[in-house]
Order: sequence, then C-alpha cells, then structure tokens
Amino acid sequence: MAFDRPLLLVFAALALIPLMIRPQRPAPLPRLPGLAPDGLSRGVSLALPSLGALAVLALVTALAGPYRGGGLVLRDGIGAHIVLLFDRSSSMNDSFAGRRPDGGEESKSAVARRLILDFIDKRPHDRIGVAAFSTSPMVVMPLTDHLDAVQGAVSAIDQPGLAHTDVGSGLALALGLFPDDTPPDSRALILVSDGAGVIERRVQDLLRARMAENPVNLYWLFIRTRGSPGIFDVPDRSSEDTPHARPERHLHLFLQDLGVPYHALEAESPEAIAEAIARIDRLESHPVTYRARVARRDLGPLFYRIAALCLAVLALAAGMERDLCRDGRARLPVLRRGAE
Repeated sequence: MAFDRPLLLVFAALALIPLMIRPQRPAPLPRLPGLAPDGLSRGVSLALPSLGALAVLALVTALAGPYRGGGLVLRDGIGAHIVLLFDRSSSMNDSFAGRRPDGGEESKSAVARRLILDFIDKRPHDRIGVAAFSTSPMVVMPLTDHLDAVQGAVSAIDQPGLAHTDVGSGLALALGLFPDDTPPDSRALILVSDGAGVIERRVQDLLRARMAENPVNLYWLFIRTRGSPGIFDVPDRSSEDTPHARPERHLHLFLQDLGVPYHALEAESPEAIAEAIARIDRLESHPVTYRARVARRDLGPLFYRIAALCLAVLALAAGMERDLCRDGRARLPVLRRGAE
C-alpha cells in the first residue's frame, strides 16, 4: 500500500488520545466499589476507546490518499506484438469492383475492419497498436494490451480517407511503435492496403536501417480491386515494369528485399481476406512476456467506511449511555426513599 500524501500520517498519533484520556462526567447513580466489574463491563470499557482510536486512525489514513497496485506488471501469454497499419486513401472506400458501394456491397475498408475486429477477439493475449496513413501517417493507438481500446481504434478505420497513399512514411511510423525490448520473433507488422505509391530513396534507406535494427515479421494484406494488376503479375513489356507504372508490384519487390520474414497475401473478395487473416493468425502465435500497465485501486473509500462504522457504534453507545442516565435520574428518588 502506498500514499499520495504520506506526510499526513504524522497525525496518526492522534489515535492515542481516546486511549489515554477518559472524560469524567457526573452520573446520578452511586458508585458500587464493593462489586467486582463483570466481563461485559470490562469489554465495553476497552472496546469504546479502541473504536475511537480506530476511527481517528482510519480517517487519517483515508486523508493520506492510500492506494494499492498500479504501475507496470509482467504478463505471459500466447500471441504476438502486432502493429496494424491501415491504408486510409480514398480508394479504400470503394467496393471490390472499384466503385462506390451500392445496395448490399461493402467497401474494402469496411470488410477489413469487420474481419480484423474478429481477429482481435480471438487473440486476448496480444499487444496491438494501430496506425494509419494516406497523405501522411498518424498513430491511432500505441501498442497496448487493452484490446477494447484497440477495437475502438479499428472501428474508426473505415471513415472517409484522403486521396494519396504515402506507404513509405506509414511503414516508418509503424516500425517506431515497437518497444526495443520485445523479442524480434514476436513482432508482426500487418500492412492493410489496396494500393501503393513510389517510396523515396531516402525513406527506403530509413526503412532498411530500421528493419536491420529491429526486425519484424512483415505481412502485406493487399486488397486487390477486381480487374486490376496483382502484385505477383509481371508486365509483358519491360517498359511498363517501373515503380510509377506498377507501384504495387515494386512495393512487393522492395518489401521482399528488406531481409525480414515477409508474407504477401493478395485478396480480391471478403472470403479471400478472411483466409489471409486466418493464415496470419496461425503464423503469429508465440509465447510472449510483456509489461502491462495496470490501474491502481483507491483504498480511501474503504478507510472512510471503517471510520464511519466506528463512529456509528460510538454514537449508538453514547445514545444508550444517555438513556441509562435518564433512567437513573428517574429512579434516584425512589432509591433514596427506600434507603431512608
């Protein structure tokens, strides 16, 4: 147990006052020193000052701000440290047919959101972070084991996006979300995108350096629009095989050349996306140990309740004493006439 205001504990010495000072009040009943006190009387004489001391001690402890727990704890599980990197370019708002969703159709981003939420539900021991990119990258959720927060972040992914696809900056940002102390074989970066863009040479060098320093298991879930070229398709003419003409294919070749485990998963239907995510689920199951931040438990209300209970018993005892004194005053003339 720790305290927010430990200096207030010096007032705990006030708890000695009920034990050391006994208020003397005149009573209408005569003393009977010849009679030995019974056990109940001795118990009440000890209990009431003790309750007063406990009430003072509980109040001082509550005012000092007691709490338990909090901070970082080590946890073990079967899973992985996963960063989900979502493409938020405007093309993700289209259907697999390359048009605005109509009738019962779903957009590519809506399908990805729905299936990845199912993926998260099945992996309670993962630590997951979320990032997104279009014209520029942004962190949506840092790496955490609070999966309800992750689900909220993923649920917002299918909101309307922008026009461009700066995949290089998105990859660089996502790599920075992994802590240095996570084992390399339990780190997975999942890129969810329906396209690519040309990555500048400077960004390519940055990605190679970061991959060499902190390698990850890299996945690209390429959501392909029906009828568009795939990432494995080789153009018939070499003049068309350039990063500007076929950016998706050349991003695939670049990711292959990073020197880390890489899996390209191409899908052009909701069923194919579900199969790809199931494959990632099978591949990314490792014993993991991670630090999790837990909320502390405030113990102040508990000590306030203890003090209130003690004071309630003391108030009840004071009321009973007042009633006894009133009855004693009423009986005193009768006792005196009997003595005469």
